[in-house]
Amino acid sequence: MSVPPPTRPGPPKAIATPCVMVCAVDGESGLCLGCFRTLKEIAGWRALSDAEREAVMDDLPMRRSQVDPAKLG
Repeated sequence: MSVPPPTRPGPPKAIATPCVMVCAVDGESGLCLGCFRTLKEIAGWRALSDAEREAVMDDLPMRRSQVDPAKLG
């Protein structure tokens, strides 16, 4: 009986992110002016489950209203 060859792991799965490479945190709201996440969310993004990241991303459009529009350019 032959043993099948070991499978090679493929490339790591891409992690969905709302990052737009505009990293500036608004002091009033505590949200990034680019993606509207908190510093804690940004720092722990990779540790979140897919469902947790999806929940945060679903909330981001509402968070935009917490930032003074003048700060968004």
